[in-house]
Amino acid sequence: MKLKIWGLIFAFVTAAQSLSLAANQPTSEPLTPRAQEARAAHMAAELLSRYHYKPMPLDDALSGRIFDQYLKALDPEKVFFVQSDIDQLAERRTKLGSDMVRDDLSAPFAIFNLYVKRATERLTYARTLLKSGIDFQKSENYQLTRNKQAWSKDEADVRELWRKRVKSDWLRLRLAGKDDKAVVDVLDKRYANMLKRMGRVNSEDAFQIYMNAYTTAIEPHTNYMAPRTAANFDISMSLSLVGIGAVLTEVDDYTTIRELVPGGPAILSGQLSAGDRILGVAQGENGSMTDIMGNRLDDSVALIRGAPDTVVRLDVLPAAAGPDGKHKLVTLVRKPISLKEQAAKSSVQEVSDGKVTRKVGVITLPSFYEDFAAKQRGDKAYKSVSRDVAQLLAELKSQKVDSILVDLRNNGGGSLVEAVDFTGLFIGKGPVVQVRSANGRVTLEQSEQASAAWDGPLGVLINRSSASASEIFAAAIQDHGRGVIIGEPSFGKGTVQTMVDLDRVANNKTPQFGELKMTIAQFFRINGGTTQLRGVMPDISFPSSFDAGEFGESSFDNALAWTQIKPASYKPKADLQGLLPTLTARHDARIQKDKGFQYLLEDIAELNVQRKRNEISLNEAVRRKELATQEARLAARKMAAVSGKSEPARDVVQRDDGLQADERNLATELAEEKARKNDKDIFLIEAVQVLADEVALRQSNLNLASRTKPVSAVTAQ
Repeated sequence: MKLKIWGLIFAFVTAAQSLSLAANQPTSEPLTPRAQEARAAHMAAELLSRYHYKPMPLDDALSGRIFDQYLKALDPEKVFFVQSDIDQLAERRTKLGSDMVRDDLSAPFAIFNLYVKRATERLTYARTLLKSGIDFQKSENYQLTRNKQAWSKDEADVRELWRKRVKSDWLRLRLAGKDDKAVVDVLDKRYANMLKRMGRVNSEDAFQIYMNAYTTAIEPHTNYMAPRTAANFDISMSLSLVGIGAVLTEVDDYTTIRELVPGGPAILSGQLSAGDRILGVAQGENGSMTDIMGNRLDDSVALIRGAPDTVVRLDVLPAAAGPDGKHKLVTLVRKPISLKEQAAKSSVQEVSDGKVTRKVGVITLPSFYEDFAAKQRGDKAYKSVSRDVAQLLAELKSQKVDSILVDLRNNGGGSLVEAVDFTGLFIGKGPVVQVRSANGRVTLEQSEQASAAWDGPLGVLINRSSASASEIFAAAIQDHGRGVIIGEPSFGKGTVQTMVDLDRVANNKTPQFGELKMTIAQFFRINGGTTQLRGVMPDISFPSSFDAGEFGESSFDNALAWTQIKPASYKPKADLQGLLPTLTARHDARIQKDKGFQYLLEDIAELNVQRKRNEISLNEAVRRKELATQEARLAARKMAAVSGKSEPARDVVQRDDGLQADERNLATELAEEKARKNDKDIFLIEAVQVLADEVALRQSNLNLASRTKPVSAVTAQ
């Protein structure tokens, strides 16, 4: 586990960088709403006002919240607009709702157009600052985050902000070893690319951002998805698509192959490699070639995907070729692609204890996926997480593992049905979660599986990014006493969403209105509590680098409140409380001796100091002194590893290179990504050790093990 302290401290992401937006050609005229967008907004307003879990009238009060959310989405760090802009825009602050009902989207589009204008002005100004030198001897500071600050009071104020922004960017690169000429080249290209992206925005981009300002003004997990976004969501749930089997990225205006999917047409052809650039796309054997140089990535992807067994031709510039190098024509037949890398996986970890070796099967679960469409078609082989894991469990049992660890770190959730079925693999038949609808009716969701696929020792590893369906599973396992929960407190999302296809509502056969992901219920643990806001608290806690006020459900100012209902009638499978004190004591003793954990605690402490300070010096001498301190600490850690006082491991702290992701060499980035995957994962190692301890305790102490027998039933009050 690495904590990139410098990257966390100095990374500064603006709204312009976060927008992967664009039409094929730069926008020169102000954007205007299309008829289908106005109609989609009207339909969404009708549905949200009537069927949302927390229905809210589209009145002046909600309009004001939409206005605030919209500005926050466009300019979260308050680096583009000035106070006079806000004053001007506020004339429509309370009228957005009534305008939407009248199919009038002129106000949000006017706001978006002003945003594009201001962003263009700021970035253009930033480029002019690169033409003169910068004084790095002056004592001044730069604020890292400005989301809670006031808007710049005037043009002079915002220009001063951007002067410091450019100085900070320049100094980061200078400290990373680049000379001033190289710095200017990097930053000029960076700001130019940001300008280019701003010039490619289209009406769908503006509309989707505005509609999400509306939906999240109600509560955080209701979202609007434009047709293309909805299609990508379906892919993420089904883990399948039709295409050539290539992961694409944008590098210097080129649509570039980042990696090839195993078993896909691209890799099987033997004609394509990572780093190859796609300059043109043609449909069929004889279709004309469409130039995609300079396209936004999603437009290029849309041209390359298509119906199964259809032909697509690609004009390719090989990775090793220069800009004027020889092209090659690659013809491929599109096929269904299974995204196996995003599916559940298993491995076996061994822990030695004297002459005894215990085996822990680890199941890593990126999401609770389910191919809804295939299931509705009656496809008996439809893909789902519970089906995949049932097979993995059978394989692990054949390898005679002693325990199972389910790794749900960074699993943001997915299908509620799959969360219930997945839980059944470990509890057999029984209650999993209670769901309360908007009308107050509570439904108990139960697993109908006759018996557990795995009834041995179990652990669940979670972190702050484990949310929703992950929390349903972890909470059910905890309430049933079925396994040990290990890690950080989870995200705290206790709500249930459903997808509403606006085209289906309108009886429209051609996708143009998009979809709503709408909150319709809240889920509760079978013990009557909820994970909302508080999340699932681990039985054995790991140190966390997250700030609960900045990340997680508690960071939202309009999240649903924590509450509780009557517990369900259920009989816990076991009571692990007798095991936990010993497991915790062994864990604490181990991490006190583990240098990786101690380094992590040091880095978290430093990160918290920087968060509280929320600024960095722009004086080069000061920053070099700070950097020297960091590097001395890293050197000491490496020396300890070499001398055998700690295990060799990659640096917990990494030096900031001053670059953004799309500015790094692709080959270097891929190599670094591969190295990260091979990093020592101290959290996983320790979680496995905890489960090995549990197995040892059960085997060596029959009296202690007997305490895990089923306890009396818990009934509703």
